[in-house]
Amino acid sequence: MADQQAFEQAQLDVKTLTSRPSNDDMLFLYAHFKQGSAGDVSGKRPGMLDMVGRAKYDAWAKLKGASKEKAMQGYVDKVEALLKTHK
Repeated sequence: MADQQAFEQAQLDVKTLTSRPSNDDMLFLYAHFKQGSAGDVSGKRPGMLDMVGRAKYDAWAKLKGASKEKAMQGYVDKVEALLKTHK
């Protein structure tokens, strides 16, 4: 399982990518970051006109109930994979 230090390092490493990951990868990173740092989704689902906000909310909501440690590990693993393909 990823620890807090690995999670924080992955947050720094993701900023070194030389090309932008796909939208699906970005949503994966967003959802796992939010679940790992804030826990279960909170607040109201954005309206239909806020498509980006709605996609982010939905991606995070899919992780509801997942432990922070599992979410952090998913984030760290995805960043490591992206570093191999987007550097």
